[in-house]
Amino acid sequence: MNFKTILKPLIIILFFVSLFMLFPTLIAAYYKEPAAVRAFFSVMVSVVTVCGVSFYFLRHWQIHRIAIRESFVLVVLCWVSISFVSALPFYISGAIPNFSEAFFETVSGFSTTGATILTDIEVLPKSMLFWRSLTHWLGGMGIIVLAVAVLPLLGVGGLQLLKAEAPGPTVDKVSPRISETAKILWGIYVGMTVVEAMLLNFAGMSYFDAFTHAFATIATGGFSPKNESVGAYHSAFIEWIVIVFMILAGMSFTLHYKIITGKAKQIFKSTELKVYFAVIAVCSVFVAGDLYLHHVYSVHDSIRQAFFQVSSILTTTGFATADYKRWPSFAQYIIFLLMFSGACSGSTSGGVKLIRIVTLMKLAINELKYLVHPKAIMTIFIDGNVVKKDMIYSISAFVFLYAVSVLTTACICALSGVGVLTSFTAALSTVGNIGPGFGRIGPVDNYHFFSDWVKLVLSASMIMGRLEIFTVMVIFTRAFWKK
Repeated sequence: MNFKTILKPLIIILFFVSLFMLFPTLIAAYYKEPAAVRAFFSVMVSVVTVCGVSFYFLRHWQIHRIAIRESFVLVVLCWVSISFVSALPFYISGAIPNFSEAFFETVSGFSTTGATILTDIEVLPKSMLFWRSLTHWLGGMGIIVLAVAVLPLLGVGGLQLLKAEAPGPTVDKVSPRISETAKILWGIYVGMTVVEAMLLNFAGMSYFDAFTHAFATIATGGFSPKNESVGAYHSAFIEWIVIVFMILAGMSFTLHYKIITGKAKQIFKSTELKVYFAVIAVCSVFVAGDLYLHHVYSVHDSIRQAFFQVSSILTTTGFATADYKRWPSFAQYIIFLLMFSGACSGSTSGGVKLIRIVTLMKLAINELKYLVHPKAIMTIFIDGNVVKKDMIYSISAFVFLYAVSVLTTACICALSGVGVLTSFTAALSTVGNIGPGFGRIGPVDNYHFFSDWVKLVLSASMIMGRLEIFTVMVIFTRAFWKK
């Protein structure tokens, strides 16, 4: 393990991310929040100074190609250290006086989980609410992807970093150069954010609310500056805008690139995208029908509420317009099932991802056929291409480790005395980066009641889920540390 290869990029990335604290510092000054100004400014200056001095002494170190092992360690260290540093303004300002809770909130932001320990969100200073949403936005496309896009120093070996962090079984390059790929993806990401913010502002939100909600939507995070989330605005127009952009954010960003470059016809070949739209449509119709038949809402409101909540949970955004725990049982059951899925690979969403589920379903069907025709050669096709056995093995292993992670986290939560339903859905929501669950952590509830040590475990689960299990677990294997 070449720690010199890891240390210098880690310092550069920490330096770069700390500069983003300038934005909430300016907002704190504008809204006259002196405690927040001091907190953000002191942390930013301290981190920039330490990183600058460290980089000066390490300036002669040459960064060679970042190997697979170093990339795994670097990505994990980046997410932990950035979450730690970014939690300091919450703690120093007194906005979140418990550091384990500040760390939980920050990890939830960067991992785009959207789980919160705050019992009253709106009492926080505006600058803290902005920083809270900005962590979503930075973590959504990925801190490492951002670094690869803007720092030529990390251009060499950048693909290994993307593979260690990318949300999906494969990494699709839209350009021969990995740094160009990162820039294109971030360009699309920024563009979608600005467009949604402008639409939300046109629909009646203030610029502050519009951008914080756009940050959370495009990152599929779910942090809102309002206690009632998107439901606080009581606007069907706003909700439909958010629905559309949640669905767009749940698509692979390589598909967005194809649409922009005039290759829209190619997206209709995507098996995962067809399944994605089918799941949204079918589940929304079932939920809307159940809501209407039980006289919960009118026809239009049933359709809107169904599409909103189905899109929110499937894309792991976690926004809320209603307390689905009060819905009829069948509607709740569909919402519960969607927590096991996730949207498309290559998107900002969490969860298992639909492409893995589709692949395993085809594998199961082939095995059933094989029982009848034992001499037949069964092949799995996705998008017209043969899925190789090593990819099938990787997907199977991922789903198994995902299930183990959820069950282990749930067991730890249960050990703290929390009920079974709350423990299981808390584990499912944190590993899957979903946010809300059932029991005591519904869409209008929070994670404040968990003890500090459980919050740290859930924080680790969120990071592990965001980095797709393998990246974290491989570090704890004996083979990883062998030469």
